[in-house]
Amino acid sequence: MSREQLILIGAGGHAISCIDVIEQNGQFQVIGLIGLPNELNTKCLDYPVIATDDGLSDLRASYSYTLITAGQIAEPDTRIRLYRIACDLGFELPSIVAPSAYVSEHACLGNGTIVMHGAIVNAGVSIGNNCIVNSRTLIEHGAYVNDHCHISTGAILNGDVVIGAGSFVGSGSQIKEGIKLGERCIVAMGLSVRHNLTDQTKFLSDRR
Repeated sequence: MSREQLILIGAGGHAISCIDVIEQNGQFQVIGLIGLPNELNTKCLDYPVIATDDGLSDLRASYSYTLITAGQIAEPDTRIRLYRIACDLGFELPSIVAPSAYVSEHACLGNGTIVMHGAIVNAGVSIGNNCIVNSRTLIEHGAYVNDHCHISTGAILNGDVVIGAGSFVGSGSQIKEGIKLGERCIVAMGLSVRHNLTDQTKFLSDRR
């Protein structure tokens, strides 16, 4: 069975993890990656870096599908900018789920969102566009993750949690049920969030 051809935008470490998920998912064939000028003509795993983002308009004439594979920790701006460029050019951004992940048929994934190895997305969850649901994340019933968020490895979002757009939840962190994080919040690794956070809060220590 033929597979749709896919361009990846971003050629760093996160792209390596995405490629592994895409290969195992089997729906798409990676054609190449978009990278920084110094990454041109290098390879990410076995796939070539074929252009910078300035070349996306030319590639759109031949390819319909793309995925943002730049990483996100300190700020979401790079992923947001690339996502908007891809949308403005008319690319389709599929959601991609690792075979080892579980996404309930009663959950909703936005465009360009990737759910990685061993993650669990339970019933009633809604995840926005251009999100990273990283390996072994657990997102419980009724949680809402807005656009352009990264829920990092092993994080737990309990029931009815709301994560504001552009936020980052660090590895192993736990968000108490019903808690709301504002836009562009950062929760550092291994923390427990038990109270609401306003926009742009950096929750870096339990002593905050």
